[in-house]
Amino acid sequence: MEQWIEKLFSLELLEAAAAKYGCDASHAKKLGDFENYVYEVHKGGIPFILRLTHSSHRSRKDVEAEFGWMNYLHDKGVNVPLVNQSAEGRLVEVLDTGDTCFYVCLFNKAPGKPVSVKDDLFNEDLFKEWGKTTGKMHRITKTYEAGEFVRARWDEDDIMHYSKYLSSDDSLIIEKAERNKKEIQKLEETPENFGVIHSDIHPGNFFYHDGEIHVFDFDDSMQFFFLSDIAIPLYYSVWWKHRKEKLEVRSEFGESFLTAFLRGYLEEYSLEEGWIEHMPSFLLLRDFTLYTVFHKKWDLTNLSEIEESLLTGLRDRLMNDEPMVSLDFKAILRKAGE
Repeated sequence: MEQWIEKLFSLELLEAAAAKYGCDASHAKKLGDFENYVYEVHKGGIPFILRLTHSSHRSRKDVEAEFGWMNYLHDKGVNVPLVNQSAEGRLVEVLDTGDTCFYVCLFNKAPGKPVSVKDDLFNEDLFKEWGKTTGKMHRITKTYEAGEFVRARWDEDDIMHYSKYLSSDDSLIIEKAERNKKEIQKLEETPENFGVIHSDIHPGNFFYHDGEIHVFDFDDSMQFFFLSDIAIPLYYSVWWKHRKEKLEVRSEFGESFLTAFLRGYLEEYSLEEGWIEHMPSFLLLRDFTLYTVFHKKWDLTNLSEIEESLLTGLRDRLMNDEPMVSLDFKAILRKAGE
């Protein structure tokens, strides 16, 4: 979290936020603070997830749009958390902090547990269920009507203004990133390939329970091509498990992952060969946006050893045009559909 926002946050603010939903924050457990403050709190002995989003990160309209879609998916049988109403009957409560504010919400806690990339459960059965859940979300979203609360398009996101966060030292990366963005903007948008997506379905944003995936953290949801929701699981699975390995090792694992993922995805939704050929552009987009997010969020003058390693690895690949994986995506799609 940016330092100036940290100065606005306090225990009193957390307690006031929890009280809006009748929850007890006396033993609140912090779960995250990268883009939102996320805590586990309790009500009647039952755990819930309390989230505080600063107004510099999302507008109230953004948050309302996120919750409208989440509850729609929940009502249609997708394993996503229910967004609860406050004591005043609102999905979103507002806590003012001077000229800014925090938007507060309360989610049901997803059942199950996270699966580490080092866990034995991180296998083809999980990958297939992961793909099936993603495909189900896309199929159901085709009929979703957002009304007045619509998530922003992908290319309207603040992070897409690369030069805002990257310095002149990265001028070549900025140039490559802008070219990648324009390539994706030229792709045809249809109801079959474009809609609201989660945009961040990696192992840190779902639990595994009784053989099923339960997805949460819809903060990055946006209007974008469905293909991105396939690219990002592939990207993070390879990156977290083999980012220090050579391209050949990353690609070998990437092929096995994507084959299993698509087998599940195709049980729920379709994917044309012509579309999967665009996968390299979407994987590259994640490289650029992740590199930019790190520059936005981290103190570059005081990086930890891990942060320095992540940034250097990303920068080296971008400068040398080395992809996350090098795969025959059409062949993988055909194999998955057999």
